[in-house]
Amino acid sequence: MSFPTFTNEDFHVFAIDGLESRMEALQREIQPKFSTMGESISEFLTTKLGDTVYTHIARHARRTVHAPEETWVAWSTNKRGYKAHPHFQLGLRDTHLFAYFALIYECEQKKIFANHFLKNIQKYSSFIPHDFYISIDHTTPDVTAASSLDPERWKSIMERLAKVKKAEFLCGILIPRKEAVNLNGKILQKKVEKTYDQLMPLYHLSFE
Repeated sequence: MSFPTFTNEDFHVFAIDGLESRMEALQREIQPKFSTMGESISEFLTTKLGDTVYTHIARHARRTVHAPEETWVAWSTNKRGYKAHPHFQLGLRDTHLFAYFALIYECEQKKIFANHFLKNIQKYSSFIPHDFYISIDHTTPDVTAASSLDPERWKSIMERLAKVKKAEFLCGILIPRKEAVNLNGKILQKKVEKTYDQLMPLYHLSFE
C-alpha cells in the first residue's frame, strides 16, 4: 500500500469547532492515513531496532471539553502504549507536520537520557542536525531551533528533564503546511525515515 499524503483539507480539520465535530473529522480523514503510515514506519523501525515496534494512534480519549490542536501517530516497542516509553511520532497541527523522537511527561527513561546527555553535552548535541527543532512541551506549538542552543541552554533543558516530573523532550523536523501538501507519498516516507534514522542515537541513549 502506498504511503499517504496530506492535503489542505486535512489541515483544515483544526478549524472545525467543537470537540465532537473535530474528533469525527480526525477519525474520518486523518486516522486512516495514520493507520497506513503506521504499518510502513513500524516495519522500518523494527528493522532498525531489531525489536518489534508497534503503532499507536492518538485517540485523545481524555479530552472532554477542548478539541485537540494537534494529532499524531506514535511508534514504540511496547505493545500496550507509548507515553511511558521513548518513542517516535508523526503528526500535524494546522501549520505544519512534525516528525519527532519523544520523551514525554510519563516516560520512565527521561532521567536516564538526561543524565547521559549531561555527561557530554558537546558530543550528544552534535548528534542533532542543525535544521532540527526541540520542543519541551508537546501541548504547545513552541519550538526552538537546535542550532540556536548553546551548551548552557542544553544543560538547562536536560537538568529540567531529569528533575521536573512534567518536563518533556521532543526532537525532530517540522514540515510547513505549504510544503507538506506538495509532497508525494514516497518523498514524505523517505523524509520521515531519514529523520528517525538520524534520531536513533538519541533513542539508544535513553536506554544506556
